Amino acid sequence: MAKKKKEDAGPPGSPAWMATFSDLMNLLLCFFVLLFSMSTVDAKKFEEVAASFNQTFSVFSGGALSIGDGMLISNGVSQLNELDEYINSTGKEAESEEEAEAFDEVEKAKMAESEELEEKISEAVAEAGMDGLMQVDYTSNYVQITLNGALLFDSGKAELSESAEDVLNQVGLILERYADSSILIEGHTDSVPMNSAKFPSNNELSDARALAVFYYLIENTNLDPASITHAGRGEYVPIADNSTAEGRALNRRVEIKIYNTLSEY
Repeated sequence: MAKKKKEDAGPPGSPAWMATFSDLMNLLLCFFVLLFSMSTVDAKKFEEVAASFNQTFSVFSGGALSIGDGMLISNGVSQLNELDEYINSTGKEAESEEEAEAFDEVEKAKMAESEELEEKISEAVAEAGMDGLMQVDYTSNYVQITLNGALLFDSGKAELSESAEDVLNQVGLILERYADSSILIEGHTDSVPMNSAKFPSNNELSDARALAVFYYLIENTNLDPASITHAGRGEYVPIADNSTAEGRALNRRVEIKIYNTLSEY
């Protein structure tokens, strides 16, 4: 009977798994050496790097090197908050400048319209021969016709005098022709106290005079009453010195304000 051949035991040496294990140990050794090298900090190089960042970005200036004192972040991040505020404020400033420019443009347009309206009204007053009876002024919002109170009312009264009709008729023609927006009639008095059964104070007297002009205009013109308002301002808006007779005469007046189409009134 033939003998069995012995199995080939392979070449002599270490087992195959030993080589793989050795490679793994070498890799682990390299990994820990790398970690150790990274944990060693050159203080001089760190200061040079920090100084470079400080000069370039101004982030580390005054900042903490750690968060050991309960600080959540160092000064660098707080500067980022300041940067955010700066950006927001810059945007607001730009927006404010745009709004200011837009406001200036609107004011220029309003002033130009009022100036053109004032020229037309002044020309109409001159053609009617009433230059000395009406004073015409203007602002960016309106053109104002000022009538002396002595032309319209007797002292202490609110009934229109006979001489007032010619003046108010001419005013009515001007308003019909040129008033395309709101109209305000204001009554004013001097500072002499008013105390009568009908008018306890200058407030009631000035309001009654403005109302009298209002009624006359809506009864003798084609103006829309809804576009006309009236108010009594009493003695509180003087245009002259109440200590003189001449000043008090100027303060007793009726103002008619013709607002331009760009006004918000």
